[in-house]
Amino acid sequence: MNRHVVITGASSGIGAACAHAFAKAGDRLSLGARREERLAGVVATAFHHPLDVTAARSVERFLAAAIERHGPIDILVNNAGLARGVEKIAEGTGEAWREMIETNVLGLLEVTRRVLPHMVQNKNGHVVVIGSIAGHKAYVGGGVYCASKRALQPICEAIRMETLGTGIRVTSVDPGLCETEFSVVRFRGDEERATKVYQDTRALRAEDVADCVLFAVDRPAHVNLDTIVVMPTDQASPQMVHRGGR
Repeated sequence: MNRHVVITGASSGIGAACAHAFAKAGDRLSLGARREERLAGVVATAFHHPLDVTAARSVERFLAAAIERHGPIDILVNNAGLARGVEKIAEGTGEAWREMIETNVLGLLEVTRRVLPHMVQNKNGHVVVIGSIAGHKAYVGGGVYCASKRALQPICEAIRMETLGTGIRVTSVDPGLCETEFSVVRFRGDEERATKVYQDTRALRAEDVADCVLFAVDRPAHVNLDTIVVMPTDQASPQMVHRGGR
């Protein structure tokens, strides 16, 4: 379709899957992530550039380079985010909390606030936010992560109201259990512990979430899918997961 699609956190998981889906659709891609060395292997034809969403100068450089390469941004996929640890509130030190809030909330705002004015001026654009079922339902040991994802809901709602009449669309895609590097990051590289999260159950794949993103942006211009909650059949809530076969 030859749209300019910007994806943050595109070096793996849902971000990389979205890159593949948009590339297959014929779109121009600008991919950003902290692990830039991995971006070249995601989609060979995509433009890639280092990006740390928690650093304002990094965001500015990434977006300037993306626009210089591919022109105005048509679709922004805010995918960069993480969970860190499973601290209960009374047991936390605050370090992991700050990292999650700075990445998941402030990082998204740093990128989006710089892209929106151009979309408003062009009267065209679609902002996609990768949220989580954790933003809808809290769970033990995930209070701050859940809060960081729930914060995205009013942010999306406010953007919809603030840009009403400009043609801009805003969609939050909120997946449940999805087998990516998410748990490896959460457990700071502990592969064995991360594997147990997905053991004996049928989790979502990154491609399933990317399908939802592509479906949302491919709707006619007068149609906005506000929120898509996509869950594995084997999951009913963040901590209710069926394991051991059907």
